[in-house]
Amino acid sequence: MISIIIPTLDAETTLGDALAALIPAVVAGIVREVIIVDGGSTDRSLRIADAAGATIVKAAPGRGVQLAAGAAAARGPWLLFLHADTVLEGGWAREAAHLMERVEAGKWPPTAAAFRFCLDDLGLMPRIVEAGVAVRSGLLRLPYGDQGLLIPRALYDEVGGYRPLPLMEDVDIVRRLGRRRILTLRTRAVTSAARYQRDGYMARVARNLTCLALYSIGAPGGWIKKVYG
Repeated sequence: MISIIIPTLDAETTLGDALAALIPAVVAGIVREVIIVDGGSTDRSLRIADAAGATIVKAAPGRGVQLAAGAAAARGPWLLFLHADTVLEGGWAREAAHLMERVEAGKWPPTAAAFRFCLDDLGLMPRIVEAGVAVRSGLLRLPYGDQGLLIPRALYDEVGGYRPLPLMEDVDIVRRLGRRRILTLRTRAVTSAARYQRDGYMARVARNLTCLALYSIGAPGGWIKKVYG
């Protein structure tokens, strides 16, 4: 069974849809609990989480800190980390169950998985971004947090879990997992394109790549956060 962990910070505009997509898996018994880790929201995020029956954990703001706090509170043998602006496509639970069954039966080694990245926007630029992410995920095995991360609890603990980083916590944990222990599922994780629309697609992609480059050379987290915006 899966414990789903979602970090929030003023996420009222997207959280409801993200939670609604999880209901079929909860009804089917695949999801044991949904944990909302809030970093100090001042909007309706906590009311939405409470109305959905989620467990609420409060933590200092910062995805790395929040995700680690959620994992510490989780009780399931599998963890699924999601962003509050990401909606999993129907059928995700079947594919997740398929992976879990094979790992638990010993047919596959302990393996983590991410979903296929998709933006909730029309036009050419969103499709170009999605294609770029598909190449990064397929060839480099480097999915970002907006693709979700499904991972056995034992494997999460083995690699040391999420570190308290202000940004790039997703890249950090995936690199510690290594290419052979992570795959990309067929199901789409549909993510809000609001940040791309606000900044412009090319500018947003450039910022993301700059952040990755800064992280790769060991730049301080505060610098990366300023670039990310």
